[in-house]
Amino acid sequence: MTVLTFTLILLFGACCAGFIGSLTGLGGGVVIIPLLTVVLGVDIHYAIGAALVSVIATSSGSAAAYVREGITNMRLGMFLEIATTAGAVGGALLASIAPTSLIAILFGCTLIFSALNSLRKKEEHNVKSSSSLALALKLPSSYPSTSGIISYGTKNVIGGFSMMGLAGMLSGLLGIGSGAFKVIAMDNIMRIPFKVSTTTSNFMMGVTATASAVIYLQKGYIEPDICMPVVIGVLLGAMTGAKVLLRANPKKLRMFFAVIIIILALNMIYNGAAGNI
Repeated sequence: MTVLTFTLILLFGACCAGFIGSLTGLGGGVVIIPLLTVVLGVDIHYAIGAALVSVIATSSGSAAAYVREGITNMRLGMFLEIATTAGAVGGALLASIAPTSLIAILFGCTLIFSALNSLRKKEEHNVKSSSSLALALKLPSSYPSTSGIISYGTKNVIGGFSMMGLAGMLSGLLGIGSGAFKVIAMDNIMRIPFKVSTTTSNFMMGVTATASAVIYLQKGYIEPDICMPVVIGVLLGAMTGAKVLLRANPKKLRMFFAVIIIILALNMIYNGAAGNI
């Protein structure tokens, strides 16, 4: 395969990855890594490095808009980022010594969980009271809505912080944003409104991916020839997906692409178990 053919296939695949990632909320890495490893035969460490760079690019763009709108809880995000950054560095270091087959199997299992989680019915939490630790850290906040400013409280800070450490480790180990686990930490455990948890998670993903990417860069797993078409393709695909999402039925789209992601995940598990990765 020539360099031009490889680049064109990767660019097209990255566009599809960004498109699917924006519709499912799972990010482009869920498609980029199977494309690079299974289809193009790239070492999984280089695939993870490219996926992390794409997460940084997409998260930075969308996070800025949410921060401007005042929905993202910056103080909460920076506090929880302590756990995710530590976990991300640990996950990235672990990835350099873990068997590639094990990483592939774990990647597939995580994708299946994330895809199923994206389909579940989201319950809007809006607790008014907060735990003493949350009050001491000044984590409760408010966000604007069509009906005015909505204030919310924060619960179970320790539980959410612990889950964020796991999310960060998976991000560093697998090269994905781990948004599903971050939303679980804030939405299910800390009882923060879903709109705030998703936007704050988006803000955090770029920071978490940057911490992991530094380790991959030091190990030599960030390859510009792979990263450049991946970043361009994912950004183009994400912008297209955002426009489609406004006009289409999001529930049906998420269900359709969740099935595709589960198929990709099963393929990764099979190839990992067979020792093909």
